[in-house]
This record gives sequence, structure tokens and C-alpha cells, in this order.
Amino acid sequence: MAYIALEKILPEKNKSLYKSVLVAAARANELAQGAQPLIKTDSKKVSTIALNEMVEKKIGYVEIKAKGKKTLG
Repeated sequence: MAYIALEKILPEKNKSLYKSVLVAAARANELAQGAQPLIKTDSKKVSTIALNEMVEKKIGYVEIKAKGKKTLG
């Protein structure tokens, strides 16, 4: 099993681990359905490939703030 340090996946302290897991899972599903990897790797596991793509900044997420978002209270 390949070990990928959390610090490599989330170099910025403000990034969300939860959202990163969702991105990696979505990318792993794409790879499982036949999408081509964005990196060269010897790994056959789609989850490992997805995490390595995140480490190499080939995939990720951007938070978008909604304008005029109402809050309860």
C-alpha cells in the first residue's frame, strides 16, 4: 500500500480534509469508469492514482463564496 503524507495533499492549512476526500473519491470514480490518469504511475489502484494527482496539483477544488447568502437567526 502506498503511503501519501497528508502534508503533501493539503499543503495549505486552510484547505478542508473533508472536501479533499470528496474530490479524491470523485476522481477515483472517474478513473474506475475509464478516465485516463493525468500522471504517469505504476499504480493500478484508482484511489492511489487520484491522491497522487492531487499531490502533483493536477486536480483539486476551489471554494466559491455565494453572494448575498442569507444566514439563519
